[in-house]
Amino acid sequence: MKQFWSERIKNLVPYTPGEQPKDRVFIKLNTNENPYPPSPKVIAAIENAAGEGLRLYPDPEATALRQAIADYHGLKPEQVFCGNGSDEVLGLCFYAFFTPGKKVVFPDITYSFYPVYTELFGLDYEEIPLNEDFSLPVDQFLGGNGGVVICNPNAPTGRTLPLADIRRILDANPDVVVLVDEAYADFGAQSAVDLINEYPNLVVVCTMSKSRSLAGMRIGYALGNADLIAGVNCVKNSFNSYPLDRLALAAGEAAIRDVEYFEQTRRNIMRTRDNTIVRLKELGFCVQDSNANFIFITHPDKSGQELQQGLRDRGVLVRWFNKPRIDRYLRVSIGTDEDMEKMCAACEDILKG
Repeated sequence: MKQFWSERIKNLVPYTPGEQPKDRVFIKLNTNENPYPPSPKVIAAIENAAGEGLRLYPDPEATALRQAIADYHGLKPEQVFCGNGSDEVLGLCFYAFFTPGKKVVFPDITYSFYPVYTELFGLDYEEIPLNEDFSLPVDQFLGGNGGVVICNPNAPTGRTLPLADIRRILDANPDVVVLVDEAYADFGAQSAVDLINEYPNLVVVCTMSKSRSLAGMRIGYALGNADLIAGVNCVKNSFNSYPLDRLALAAGEAAIRDVEYFEQTRRNIMRTRDNTIVRLKELGFCVQDSNANFIFITHPDKSGQELQQGLRDRGVLVRWFNKPRIDRYLRVSIGTDEDMEKMCAACEDILKG
């Protein structure tokens, strides 16, 4: 029954997150979590913050965290917005920058929260089909729209758009915001952050969930010129003035400043990813090029659903999307070397029948 639901949400189809199992222990490769723990400096910062001060509200401006992020990216604090995970940051950006009646464009195969936000906020949008090889048809994003959203590297394919193509899109859309979602960029993609001071219409959204092992803390941020960030703050302060708690603020600052640990763990994941791709290709899988902490795979002899269920039966969770064009594919998060070896062994066992 939806008797008391508002007309805005009666037909809304919400985002479906990956399975979080409670009934048994799995090798969990379905939600793009980092297989390595947070930096020890993060744990120490959380323990230090978990004191008497929790009775007080946190800093609504996230001053220290914004300064740390600005220092890391070579920007100014007023060019940084911090929110409760990149999903919240994306939602605030959609509300701040896109206008009903002006069509927002994004790929048909991409992060499935984008159409949810547009429906929730009453926005018009167009899903532009990716090419057959899952590359972006850049020419179809060059003007004539009310805003552009690009996930780079794209999810769930892992494909990366070169920075030169992002420049083309920015140049062709000078009067609307181009939002680049870089949730996975730390695993091999060239970031668009270097273009922020050149393009006043560019906003880049990042997360600490993936490359900094903080999915459980919910820390995301947006980068752009000061005017764009002021717009996001306007929405935030009309909705929730204290999005990040004291523990998250402390954890985020420690994580962004511990560059050595960040570099070590992301290199480990990239190495494991590349080795896994070689192993899966030996088993006959087709694997998309990836600059993310996941891979997108298919096999000519098995359906995506069959592979997904077979892996689950063998204690390995991966993500299957029951959608046109990608229903034969699996998205597989990169775990430890041991995790991926077990996953590959399970695939081999499935293929042997």
